[in-house]
Parts: sequence; C-alpha cells; structure tokens
Amino acid sequence: MWDEFEKTIRPYLPYLPGDEPLPPDAELRDYGLDSLATVELLGALESRFETRFPEEALSMETFRTPSVLWSALSASLGPAAG
Repeated sequence: MWDEFEKTIRPYLPYLPGDEPLPPDAELRDYGLDSLATVELLGALESRFETRFPEEALSMETFRTPSVLWSALSASLGPAAG
C-alpha cells in the first residue's frame, strides 16, 4: 500500500525528482508541499483510500514527513492497513 501512497503524494512534491526515492523522514516542505497543496493532498488521499482523516490529524505536523503522514493515513484506515 506504500506504493499507492507514494504515487498519490508525488504530484504534490514538485521538487522531488521523478527518479529519486521518497525518503520516509524527508521534510515534505523541502520538496515543495505548501499549504494549498496540503489541502489538495488531503482530499486526494481521502479519495484514493476511501477514508477520512480524523479532525485531530488535520495539522501541519501530520503533513511534515511521509512517515508521519503514512501513520495518520494508516490509523484512519484501521487495523487492516498497517
């Protein structure tokens, strides 16, 4: 499922070269994720994975790194997602 996650977030990271792997602990802002893209990415993830992020996950901290974002997404999907 990480591959689908990465495919979903890559279009929102304009400074990440297409052939470069997405480091799990990279700062997403360093790859160009701004506040508008964050809102768009939230919608894309919820649509792609057919889930809703809980209100407490709607913070800039959740969108800090791929790893943190993946954890929040996995939690919204429930135990089968891990």
